Amino acid sequence: MSLYLAGVDVGGTKIQVVVTSPELDVIGESRGPTPTNGGPPAVVDALCTLLEEARLAAEVDRLAAIGVGAPGTIEKATGVVARSPNLAGWMDPFPLGPELGRRTGAKVTVDNDVHAGMLGELRLGAARGLRDVLGVWFGTGVGGAVVLDGVLRSGPHGACGEIGHVCVRIGGRRCGCGRRGCLEAYAGRASMERRARRLLAEGRRTDLFRIMEHRGLDHLTSGVFARALAAGDDLAQDLIDEAVDAAGSGIASVVNVLDVEAVVIGGGLGTRLGEPFVSRIAAAMQPHLFVSGGARVLPAGLGDLAGALGGAVAASELAPDRRPGARRAG
Repeated sequence: MSLYLAGVDVGGTKIQVVVTSPELDVIGESRGPTPTNGGPPAVVDALCTLLEEARLAAEVDRLAAIGVGAPGTIEKATGVVARSPNLAGWMDPFPLGPELGRRTGAKVTVDNDVHAGMLGELRLGAARGLRDVLGVWFGTGVGGAVVLDGVLRSGPHGACGEIGHVCVRIGGRRCGCGRRGCLEAYAGRASMERRARRLLAEGRRTDLFRIMEHRGLDHLTSGVFARALAAGDDLAQDLIDEAVDAAGSGIASVVNVLDVEAVVIGGGLGTRLGEPFVSRIAAAMQPHLFVSGGARVLPAGLGDLAGALGGAVAASELAPDRRPGARRAG
């Protein structure tokens, strides 16, 4: 019997699900909004609905294993999401893995969403064949992942790679985590939207919110930023300029510590803005690098599916017929 797998990417604004063959070929997909109220139980309900939609699209009877990438700090051994400030109403630790396993009857593994995305890139995408890599995902927040000696690192608290909370401005802008000066406060989409709303209230002109409303949205998505930039919106450009400058110093500082061979840029904003955004970050890193030009900066190869496919890779490690030679995350 074939053992079909599912990968789930839980983002601050959307949930992406893929169902794959044991060989990790995508055979079914579903996508839906992340609940904005109801807390963890509402997220679990949404996950179950989307997993069922993807399973039916794939025309398979059951799922053997599910890999979930969720934002925040994850206790991998227990499947508990300990802290997730970018998910509405997620104030306390919640056993996402055990609850999803109970509801679906499948084996479930849970990891940080960017760790999952990096696992996908390491096995299937831009980081294939690389040994030492830093992943940086720009979305609702800014997340990171670290691969050293070919192994995705978790750390003793499951928080390895939290580059979004590297301080890039001492005493700077307030971050969603409550601290000041974090990279995420300048380059996370939610923080950028909060700043855009404040500047709009102060009289700054912008088409960002007109584009948002025209598309029937209630927040500034990566697509809204991309459209505003293409139309020459000055405020959108200023916000991206700030994000690039902060990313340049923050990423370069981590590269200086780890001496990785490459940086992979992903996430909703990174994927939508593409190569020009990646090239600008690479240029902004240069003045801050100890070894100039020492790390290649690459766009994620799997695009929007990086996190979900990474979840499927993690799920494959739970399957009884897991292929020999694959390296487990550690």
